Amino acid sequence: MARSMRLFLIRHGETVDNVAGLYAGVRDSELTNHGFQQATRLGVHFQKMGLSFTHLFSSHLQRAAKTAAKIREAQLRPAGKSDAATAVPEVVQLPLLVEQSFGSMEGKKFHERLPEAKTTGKKHHRPESKSTEAFVDVESKDAMAERADTFLDTHLLPLLDDAEGDAERCIAIVSHGIFLSALWKRLLLRLPAKSVALSPELQAHAHASLEHLGGWSNTGYLELHVVQVHSATSDTPLSTAGPVTPVLEPSSSPAETLATNGVMGKVEVPLQFSDNGKVAQRAFSRAPTTTSPPTLRPTSPRIAHGWTVTILAINCKDHLKGFKRTGGGVGSSRHDASQKSIDTFFKRRKLP
Repeated sequence: MARSMRLFLIRHGETVDNVAGLYAGVRDSELTNHGFQQATRLGVHFQKMGLSFTHLFSSHLQRAAKTAAKIREAQLRPAGKSDAATAVPEVVQLPLLVEQSFGSMEGKKFHERLPEAKTTGKKHHRPESKSTEAFVDVESKDAMAERADTFLDTHLLPLLDDAEGDAERCIAIVSHGIFLSALWKRLLLRLPAKSVALSPELQAHAHASLEHLGGWSNTGYLELHVVQVHSATSDTPLSTAGPVTPVLEPSSSPAETLATNGVMGKVEVPLQFSDNGKVAQRAFSRAPTTTSPPTLRPTSPRIAHGWTVTILAINCKDHLKGFKRTGGGVGSSRHDASQKSIDTFFKRRKLP
């Protein structure tokens, strides 16, 4: 039996900042009631598909961690499996999977600009803020690529190397829209030429390219089926042979990792903190701000030889069919975990 993996790249549920139209990269924006219900429906949807996740990863920001937690919660109660609770993995929260940092634009309106300005809000704010002492630039694509590579090499690709029997791996990665696009592009570079294909259902629809599959809606997901195609007797691990790619040389030695048990599950946090104990901006692999150009080093990305990938779903939202936002502003409000249910807002009091 060929070894295989089901891989899901998932965006978090709707947040308060999404509704308000604010730039929220590393801001820890909370889920709305609507976003919480999206995550709940997603978890139930996966459970009804018969999936049993072997690994659950998420960004450490609460909108992703809570979405992943709802997926795990649904896995704890599958019908007819009394021992399911011991088989469901904890959610591993990783700052590597955080959204692109918008720097000084964090918390600003998407289209906040002067009436006479002809540029977008994003382009308008950058030159306006760059001259200020507190200016922080947007995280670069190279920095996001570096984070994505670290996640792939440290957490995902080793699971392909692991030869524990033929049981299918089922992996969920809950992150953020922009970073998921970066992660997919870096994963695509690790796959052999002509090893990725669309499912017959998806081939009927036009797609610009495999690299650009489009964006992620809230709780939308990309589903991949990864299968080992070489002989089962082959012991060939993932190869390190591949095209040489220039990568920014880190400005300091690699950060050590601290593993602790958090509320939502296992948390792995780089040991790089500010004075108040919070993860510093520099922990998100921003390029060093020096006058000299960054040092480039060649690296050979690990290529997953002997594996093929079929894309089964792109920005899938089947779990949201027929789902409508609760009216009266309730759906767009911040989700309060202490409230029993949104339905309680509308239940009539029983007459004495």
